Amino acid sequence: MSRTRRRATILGAAAASVVAGVALLPNWSAGAAVVDDPTVDAQTKATFQRLADAVFTDRTDALVDGKQGDREKPLAGGFSGHVRLSSGTARTEDATLSSLGRRKDKLAKAGEKYSKSTTTVTLNATRVTGRTAKAAVTETTTLTYAQARGGAPRTTGFQAQHELTFKADEQGTWQLTKVEDTDQGGLAVNTLSKPTSVKATTADDTMPNAPRAATTRNPVAVPKTGTAYNYKAMAAYAEKYWSVYNTDYPNYNGHADGGDCTNFVSQSLKAGGWKHVPGYVYDYTKWFGNADIQSDSFVGVNEWSWFAQNSKRTKPLANVFQLEVGDVLQMDFDKNGSKDHTMIVTSKSGGVPYVTYHSNNTFRRSVASLVASYPNAAYYAYRT
Repeated sequence: MSRTRRRATILGAAAASVVAGVALLPNWSAGAAVVDDPTVDAQTKATFQRLADAVFTDRTDALVDGKQGDREKPLAGGFSGHVRLSSGTARTEDATLSSLGRRKDKLAKAGEKYSKSTTTVTLNATRVTGRTAKAAVTETTTLTYAQARGGAPRTTGFQAQHELTFKADEQGTWQLTKVEDTDQGGLAVNTLSKPTSVKATTADDTMPNAPRAATTRNPVAVPKTGTAYNYKAMAAYAEKYWSVYNTDYPNYNGHADGGDCTNFVSQSLKAGGWKHVPGYVYDYTKWFGNADIQSDSFVGVNEWSWFAQNSKRTKPLANVFQLEVGDVLQMDFDKNGSKDHTMIVTSKSGGVPYVTYHSNNTFRRSVASLVASYPNAAYYAYRT
């Protein structure tokens, strides 16, 4: 049965809520008093937070199999009165839930299903200008993998930053008019935002292009042999700091010229035995990073790839499903030749690698999920 048949729409649920809660609504008659620029008190802020929580819980639940994913009425549609969805936002969220339902079907075909989820939203700040309020929030979501067996990860999780815009009408009713992702990554599993591309960096002839990796399932295994690196330490570091950043390094999440993904992976590699190669910051044959200074190859997506290949610390893998713990995966979202995102493998089970990364901060997301969600991206797999 399709999602549109079994799930009430947010717009429909909101309309029903308005009828049921008509006593809570302001007087819409021609003689109603016009409220001056309204203030946003603690109670209103709390309602902003609850509505944001409902919006992102609805989105996550759209990916979940079973009762939780088939809720009769979306949570966000139950708000009326002083704070509620605008009709336009309700339509947008209906379309988003339908699209996420289709993503759930794609994930299921790739062998990935979620049995339950939990989503919480923290209100970080509220900025009010006249009749417009902008609420900055952090979403923290955990999804439980269905039928996880053996050593397979039981859960995956992520954090995402959003900005919600509320506008007050003449009677002081706040309506949610816009929901915007503000992370650079744009790689949360419950978002439809286009992932952020990195501006291409010019390379000279000494900077080789890595070959693309195939995304077909069940390739010939390529086990790791004869290395001095501690891959368990790499994975342990990444999983320790996936959401709580190590203050021994700068945090590049939110920077206009790129996020924190490669900086985070470089830290993880360093924790597992990669040694500094000191030198000029802009020399892509050098690699170093600490609290005070980082080479471009330590923090830049393409620059890291050039160093990794020139130094012979990595070799390319033909298929993303050949990745093992401690290996690195990169993506070029729009296939323009400039790599956009860097991730490190922290677990593998049943032939499926699971990656952990920053921007969005994400814990043990399966490569199968990435490939199903971004089938048109180019992938690059590195054996470390």
